[in-house]
Amino acid sequence: MYNPKSHKAEEFIDHQEVLETLEYAEKNKNNIEVIDKILEKARLEKGLTHREAAVLLDCTIPEKNAEIFKLAEKIKQDYYGNRVVLFAPLYLSNYCVNGCVYCPYHQQNKHIPRRKLSQEEIRREVEALQDMGHKRLAIEAGEDPVNNPIEYILESINTIYSVKHKNGAIRRVNVNIAATSVENYKKLHEAGIGTYVLFQETYNKETYERLHPTGPKHNYAYHTEAMDRAMQAGIDDVSLGVLFGLELYRYEFAALLMHAEHLEAAFGVGPHAISVPRIRKADDIDPDVFDNGIDDDTFAKIVACIRISVPYTGMIISTRESKECRERVLHLGVSQISGGSKTSVGGYFNPMPEDENSSQFDISDRRPLDEVMKWLIDLGYIPSFCTACYRKGRTGDRFMAICKNEQIHNFCHPNALMTLKEYLEDYASDETKKAGEELIKRELEKLSTNKNDVCDKLEKIHLGERDFRY
Repeated sequence: MYNPKSHKAEEFIDHQEVLETLEYAEKNKNNIEVIDKILEKARLEKGLTHREAAVLLDCTIPEKNAEIFKLAEKIKQDYYGNRVVLFAPLYLSNYCVNGCVYCPYHQQNKHIPRRKLSQEEIRREVEALQDMGHKRLAIEAGEDPVNNPIEYILESINTIYSVKHKNGAIRRVNVNIAATSVENYKKLHEAGIGTYVLFQETYNKETYERLHPTGPKHNYAYHTEAMDRAMQAGIDDVSLGVLFGLELYRYEFAALLMHAEHLEAAFGVGPHAISVPRIRKADDIDPDVFDNGIDDDTFAKIVACIRISVPYTGMIISTRESKECRERVLHLGVSQISGGSKTSVGGYFNPMPEDENSSQFDISDRRPLDEVMKWLIDLGYIPSFCTACYRKGRTGDRFMAICKNEQIHNFCHPNALMTLKEYLEDYASDETKKAGEELIKRELEKLSTNKNDVCDKLEKIHLGERDFRY
């Protein structure tokens, strides 16, 4: 029985409810009266139910699809403006005891080089990332209670925060590790993590169990209920995601929104962010063996419909996707991207030779961070390394209250400009610095509050001071 307030996975992601939602969407995908009513509600910018959103995703009427994309652009602008937050993944260890058939880290893969970073190696990786200009990281590690216990993760977080290199500092560490206990989530919370990230991979239980044949990740309920335990432990910023290509995208889309609705219903706080990765080639993984892949047009519509349905959430797209694909979806809803990423253990300071590659997946966008920065600036976006909300305690319901009232601009716009200024002073190429300074001048004219104070702080950054935030 479907119950969004339940803490049981098979009740808040009820299989029958998903099937009935897909049936309803198929029935109404060309019903202009129903679609117009949904769009009318969507224009209030307060979100849609999973069933309403599924109708828009299925819609095949060209003029209505044009309205959907236009509305997604407006909602993205109203909530997040032209800011794009930058981050990088940091892979700590690829030891793993699971048997996930879509991931090269699975235990049965005997030829991929296994690595685990020491704390000194982590320091070197962080220094390399700081030399690029990064301020926020997402740490990644395989599930292995012997090689990657929670104590190792906690020690690594402490190490990352402790590294101060030149003008560099990592100000926010997001954590993407396997589902764990409330006790361990409390430890992560006390360690000062930013967002807890966990991809569901697929919400279809039967498919999930088939794709995770061995290891602790095989437990569908324990994995799907992880965000509940994280919330119960005090982590109020959590990030959802599915791996598109493993299951029918329509199923995943509806269930993903049901998960967001569940967090709202059970905790009063929806997901801080939603990721939309697509399966990619890796060491012993051929994406062509999975027959549920989606093309770029479908991918763009998924992004647009998520933005309309969950207007407050951040949306993340990684270097799995090409420059062209990322450019296409930025204005439709994406608010965070990775840049200059490496998906191998130790990939920043001392990358391994190609024949010893330990990457989790192939990267499509291989541009260095400075090139990504210049690209964003040329497109009219403000590349941001802001971590102010997290460090000022604007997380969970406090962040959502500001964001849902579309007031986050008052903080994020000046914070984005100041972190961009830091990057331009410390790391940018001459070409990027020139373009970035011109962008800052233009954006200052848009400030409605604190303009003089922001200008004063920008000058102080130029003179060598760092880390101002509202």
